Amino acid sequence: MTEPNQHRSGCPINLSLEVLGDSWSLIIIRDIMFGNRRHYRQLLNESEEGIASNILGDRLKRLTAHGLVTKAPDPAHKQRQLYSLTEQAIQLVPVLVQLGTWGRKFLPVSRELSIRAKILEEGGPQLWADFMDELRVMHLGAPPQGAGSVFDRLEQAYQDAAAAQV
Repeated sequence: MTEPNQHRSGCPINLSLEVLGDSWSLIIIRDIMFGNRRHYRQLLNESEEGIASNILGDRLKRLTAHGLVTKAPDPAHKQRQLYSLTEQAIQLVPVLVQLGTWGRKFLPVSRELSIRAKILEEGGPQLWADFMDELRVMHLGAPPQGAGSVFDRLEQAYQDAAAAQV
């Protein structure tokens, strides 16, 4: 992956892949976005894919350098850092929905790990917009926009699907 301001070309797909095209960056964004994993230890220990600590640290630094994630002291726990999505990362919701849709269509996904993608796919652009508004409240401190929580709905669907697998 290239450093900011050192690019192979000005192609928008190339530039996007330079930032997000490694094996872990979108997984970390996914875990912050859909799993509300906001601390380093949560990202490390609760990763379904088992990310290594050195890779996690490196990717968090890169995501921060590229303006997709911010890091600040956690007001609830002085010794921990709180990672938050920026508007740039929140704008990835439609991209992640489309990746999930493609994966559900062509790959052997598990029910519990694909349920969020299914709900977002079926909910369409309005649900994506509502989720993005909710992420802005959670990560950027924006005022709440509407009633009902998309995050809670996605989390409950995941919990229900995971419980059904047992």
